[in-house]
Amino acid sequence: MNYFLAAAMAAAIIWIVAVFNSVIRRKNMVENAFASIDAMTKRRYDLIPNLVDCVTEYMSYEMGLMERLTQWRTEAVKLSPGSPEKQSLDGRIGEGIRSLFAVAEGYPSLRTSDNFLQLQGALNEVEDQIAAARRAFNAAVTDYNNGLQTFPWSVAAGILGYQEKKWFEVTDENERKAVSVRDQFRTAEGK
Repeated sequence: MNYFLAAAMAAAIIWIVAVFNSVIRRKNMVENAFASIDAMTKRRYDLIPNLVDCVTEYMSYEMGLMERLTQWRTEAVKLSPGSPEKQSLDGRIGEGIRSLFAVAEGYPSLRTSDNFLQLQGALNEVEDQIAAARRAFNAAVTDYNNGLQTFPWSVAAGILGYQEKKWFEVTDENERKAVSVRDQFRTAEGK
């Protein structure tokens, strides 16, 4: 009888440890997924000065966009990962890069420049990786939140003080819209 009680207690302890470890693993997956987003946006920030240098050789009157991209990049690097301000700046940077590519359509010599093509390819790759990292983050958050809402993980999460996480969402509606090449040229001509 004592062996049965000891075995039951050992099994309960192992089960409790497994539940707690599962909650912690899920929390760490969310943090890892967000770190991937942060790493990709850092790579984007590193590429922007090179793109700006390349493009400014061709487009002197589009300096306003170049300056804004550089300013946003500088501000975003200083902000803490996951902050709403950084997410907002990341959205503006993405929109600015799309605008830059749309405006570049009007410069045939720029479009065929090896440097520009290489930078454009690198930025497109980074943008794709950021999108993939955001999807991975949202999947990790969904798994984490599902765990927090189901028994027995909800008990462990409550004891550890874990709360539900929010999905990564686009907060700027302009980022959801397609870039209009016509509007970019009108903006450039109005300067």
